[in-house]
Order: sequence, then C-alpha cells, then structure tokens
Amino acid sequence: MKSELLAVVSGRKSIRFQMIWTFVASFLTSSVASILIPRGFIFEIPISVIAFVATFGLSFAAYTRHTIKYMQKITEGLTAISEGQLNYRLPSVRSDELGTIARHINAMAEKLESSIEKERQAEKLKMELITGVSHDLRTPLTSIIGYLELLKEKAYRDDEEVERFIANTHHKARQLKSLIDELFEYTRLSQGEAKLETETVDLRAMLNQMLSELEPLANDQLIELDSELPDAPLFMTIDPEKTRRAVDNLLMNALKHSVKPGTVRVSLVSDDGRVSIVVENEGEPISKEQEARLFDRFYKADESRTNKDPQAGTGLGLAITRGIAELHGGQATLRHSEGRFSFAFVVPHEAAK
Repeated sequence: MKSELLAVVSGRKSIRFQMIWTFVASFLTSSVASILIPRGFIFEIPISVIAFVATFGLSFAAYTRHTIKYMQKITEGLTAISEGQLNYRLPSVRSDELGTIARHINAMAEKLESSIEKERQAEKLKMELITGVSHDLRTPLTSIIGYLELLKEKAYRDDEEVERFIANTHHKARQLKSLIDELFEYTRLSQGEAKLETETVDLRAMLNQMLSELEPLANDQLIELDSELPDAPLFMTIDPEKTRRAVDNLLMNALKHSVKPGTVRVSLVSDDGRVSIVVENEGEPISKEQEARLFDRFYKADESRTNKDPQAGTGLGLAITRGIAELHGGQATLRHSEGRFSFAFVVPHEAAK
C-alpha cells in the first residue's frame, strides 16, 4: 500500500503529480537563475524577471519533453490505426494515465484486427461454400445430362444398354439428392434451425441394426465389421434419426478411408457421465493440421483422391456429425496416432434412461 502511494505521489503512476513536480522543479530552477543574474533593466523590465520567465519556460519544456514525445507517439499511432494499419502497436512503457491510454488503444486495435480477420474468414468460407456446392453438385448432374442426351439421341445399341443408362441416371439422381439433403442438413444445423425430435430408444439395438444393414457394403470393400456392444439394452432419450445420420457418417467415413482389407470396430461405451459411440479404423496417416480440420465443412484430408471418387461426398459428413452431437449437448471427437483413427459421437449420460 505504501509503495503504491509512493508511486502515485512520485508521479510514476499519476500524470497529475508529474505536472506538479515538473512545475515545482521549473520554479526552483528559474528562481535560482533569477538570483544569479546581475541586477539591471531591459526596456524598463528587471533582468531577473526576464531570466525567471525564460528559465521557467525552458526548464518546463525540458522536464516535459518525454511526456510530449509520448503523446506525439499516441497521436501517430491513432493516425496509423485510422488509416487501416491495425497491426500498429503503441509502446506501453509508462505506468501513468498515458500508458493506460496506450494499452487501451492497443487493445482496441487488436479487437478491430481480430474482427476484420473474422469477417475475412467468413467471406472466405462463403466462397468455399459456393465453390464446394458447385463442384459436388455439378459432377452427378453432368452425368445425368450426359445419359439423358444419349437416350434422347438414341445413341445405344440395344435394350440392355438402355436399361443400363436408365439405372446409371437413377443412381446419379439419387446421389444428387443425397448431396442436396446433406447440404440442407448442414445449413439447418449451422444456422441453429434444426430441432431435436427425441424418443426413448435402445441405442444398442439401433447400432446392431445399422451394422447389419452395412455389412454387405463392407464385405464388398473387403472390410470386416467388429462390434463391442453391452449385453444389456441401453435406453436413451435422443433424436433417433439424427443420431443414426451422425453415426452413419462416421461408419461411411471409416469404410472409405480404411486400409483394405481391414477392420472397422464399433463400440458403445457408457462411463464418466457420458455415452460414446466409437468407430475405429486404420488408414493413411494424416498431419496434425489435417487432423484439426477434419470436422470442418467441405474439408477432405485427401483432396486428390476424393476429387476422383464420385462417391466421396461433399466433405460435410463429419461436420454434420459434430453439429448433431452438439445439438444433443455432446461433442464429436477424434483420436489419431500413426494411421489409427478413433472417432467418437459423445452425448451426456443424463440422457440415458
């Protein structure tokens, strides 16, 4: 307390006291100068008075030069920031009110810079959204148009080829609808428009059914499905359709990116106040940067491969899974080590019944 008071009175933390001590020092310096000057008059004005005034002005200017220079730096800084140099920072070396002003100006500039950077990122994401949607919708649409033109121009050999064209067109149309549904789902989640329609369901039974339905596709891709589910039913109050969508995204992601032949392991774990659906697989190792961005919208860790694969999807699957988990008050997580991936869809245990 005493040291704080001393700092204020001495002027280190108070510009008011700095001015007082500057005035006192200037007064004493000019008084001494006026005493030492010989007596006499200039234009009927005592030389001692002239010396006092001149010395006082010079002394005051000398004693306040650092403060004036610092105020000039503040002015220069405000000018630079107002001209758009938001990375400009004032030196905050003083402990008085001017130092506080400098720190506040720096904080203001930092917030402005951060706000503008967020706006730039938002604009960039909008452009990525448009680019991603255009690219992913154009691929199946181009195929549909191509097959329809072949049928229109009767550019087929026989009825069997007609059936193949129709089947391919139907397949591409369903793929296009799936992409549009995925985009619509993500838009609703990201804008907070999605609502939960909860029911009490047996999560263990739902996973068993999903794995049974997925088994033929997994076998075609030389993937073995391995499950570790509890013996007893696990009833939870969740949105079953959204939860199924979220888990299906994790399973499809694992099938696409697993080494082949390989194994995808699915487990249902209830502990530490939460319930986790964990999907594990082995694939190509990814970098820390890729790992951090896997749940971002339109992000594809292997862009060169997914661009060649028409079934690769929009890159929204994991982002949708994360949105659905957060809508339930949970989270979607990833643990990765040397190509071993462990994705988890986690919801609070209090939802369990």
